Amino acid sequence: MRISTGQMFQQNTASILEKQSATNTIMAQISSGKRVNTAGDDPVAAIGIDNLKQKNALVDQFVKNIDYATSHIQQAESQLGQADTLAGSMKELVLRGANGSMTTAERQVIADDMRQSLEQLMSIANTKDESGNYIFAGNKTNSAPFAFDNNDQVVYSGDSGTRKSNIAAGVQVNTNVAGDAAFMNAANAMGDYGVNYSSTQQGDFVVSSAKITNTATHVPDTYSFNFVDDGAGAMNLEVSDSAVPASIVTTVAPFDASVPVSVNGIEVKLDGEPKIGDSFTIEQQPQVSIFDTFSKAIALFEAGDKAQTPAGQSELAQLLNNIDSGVNQMSQQRSVTGNSLKALQQYSDNHTDEKLINTSALSRLEDLDLASAITEFEKQQLALNAVSSVFSKISSTSLFDYI
Repeated sequence: MRISTGQMFQQNTASILEKQSATNTIMAQISSGKRVNTAGDDPVAAIGIDNLKQKNALVDQFVKNIDYATSHIQQAESQLGQADTLAGSMKELVLRGANGSMTTAERQVIADDMRQSLEQLMSIANTKDESGNYIFAGNKTNSAPFAFDNNDQVVYSGDSGTRKSNIAAGVQVNTNVAGDAAFMNAANAMGDYGVNYSSTQQGDFVVSSAKITNTATHVPDTYSFNFVDDGAGAMNLEVSDSAVPASIVTTVAPFDASVPVSVNGIEVKLDGEPKIGDSFTIEQQPQVSIFDTFSKAIALFEAGDKAQTPAGQSELAQLLNNIDSGVNQMSQQRSVTGNSLKALQQYSDNHTDEKLINTSALSRLEDLDLASAITEFEKQQLALNAVSSVFSKISSTSLFDYI
């Protein structure tokens, strides 16, 4: 078979270019340290490499979200811890003020101290994060969530919203604690109703509970409990509603303090013994604010000797129970943040392990065996030199050299 000069040049040129391409590919691999630089180097491995890189990118984003969530939850947990400690100190002041040996001036000092602590508690509740957002405001992070109104009562202007962060596929965690859940919505220690004692109270008694026991017959209202003389030396209890004029809803005759009083689906229990002429009112209040509880304690201590009257002592007993309820509420929310931090750490560890596994698999797919690559490079370079040398000699040969 005859081979033309043009065909010979074409074949040898293609062979040289092939060897040059192979040499360049190996040089690129050695330079990058990667066996697969393009999909053409290993199409199957390239698909696996792309998938692993996408997984690592997702893991990196989850880790960033976890870092963000951890920072904000740690701040909320820290502030709740400070609030818990401060509330405990304020409760000790309330207990000190309830001591019968305290003078009016000494109770005023306690009230002043408590007011400063209340302002500090407000400051904690209005804490901002590093971006200037209020951490206990729910989703309304641009304005202070807590403030005193014209009646010197603390009002909450935030909402109950929770902000979430994706920390794993299909897994979210709250990154904040709403202020109403932490400070405003503590369960009323008495149940569903709060008590207002009369300043003329003479008997030594407290309302220990006032709970809704029958929702079907329950009628929400403000009820007055009046202890009256039955005319025969015994005492009756008359319970009236808030209508004008008031209507007597029920009468307990004779009254026995050891027996709960049931009225319109509400069960009221008393500890102690009231006296004829005593009275109190109850109004629906299933939740109490730790701020208002302390504010009432301060007002009680500022009202002269009221804290030493039977009504004052009854009110103090109720306030102390509500303080405990408020502290428990903050502690529960702090426990929630603690559980969230524990979960975040667990998912962070999982992501670290996943990243390590993915990186190891990625290394096996794309990392270059340098020793083998250098050997292959030298082999390809030797082949290229051989092809070039042979082609150089053949291309310079002419028929005229043999004539």
